[in-house]
Amino acid sequence: MSVSSRSSASTATLPSSSGHPRRWTILGVLVVSLLVVVLDNTVLNVALRTIADPEHGLGATQSQLEWAINSYTLVFAGLLFTAGILADRLGRRITLITGLALFGVASLASAYADSAGQLIAARALMGLGAAAVMPATLSIIANVFAPQERGRAIGVWAGAVGLGVAIGPIVGGLLLEHFWWGSVFLINVPIAAVGVILVAILVPESRDPRPGRIDLPGVLLSIVGLTLLTYGVIKGGEDGFGDAWAWGTIAGGLAVLAGFVRMGRTRRASAKDTQTVAG
Repeated sequence: MSVSSRSSASTATLPSSSGHPRRWTILGVLVVSLLVVVLDNTVLNVALRTIADPEHGLGATQSQLEWAINSYTLVFAGLLFTAGILADRLGRRITLITGLALFGVASLASAYADSAGQLIAARALMGLGAAAVMPATLSIIANVFAPQERGRAIGVWAGAVGLGVAIGPIVGGLLLEHFWWGSVFLINVPIAAVGVILVAILVPESRDPRPGRIDLPGVLLSIVGLTLLTYGVIKGGEDGFGDAWAWGTIAGGLAVLAGFVRMGRTRRASAKDTQTVAG
């Protein structure tokens, strides 16, 4: 038997419990993909004063600055759960690639926005890309790592979130010291492009082997509930939590999410009853 044949045989008989042979390299790619998404939000906070400047920025009002941040958060939170469902069905690698590409394009649009309105719209598009990236990275980790290593890998993944939050202001300050305000978004573009290439080369495609059909009413309820809840928290942060509209929106979001949970339990109970009758 040749060396290549023995190598192939060895790979073919590799126990599934050992995980993917390139799993730690894949984790590095996933961490960078996640880091750029988390980093951007804290980087923007440093650039707000410059963006508000009518001469060196866009002359954005305080309300427009708040929505430049909140449009990202609102779309990201509202679509996070749905993006995870779609990734399990359509493919986690293609979802991650799509999310990174969308994030990169939206970052480019944000960097060269001519008005506060364009920046807000581009930031919302960035939130859509980020919503696709985060759950896909976590699902890929669960797929390529064996159970005994999965906890350590997820710990590294979570650490990347904390690192992004911590170094964002530092990176933003350095960029603004040497370049114009759009550089805090433009830096994402090459990182996202490299991420797309590395994910396409290194990350194996995977899907949920038993996805079932998509529960469209449940998906819609989750989007509406999470969006209302996030908007209520944002509104309360802006106007104070003595504002009745903020509390009403939060209550509405919680009510919709409670309905979502109840619907899921009812359907699972119905499915079990059907299986019992069939058995």
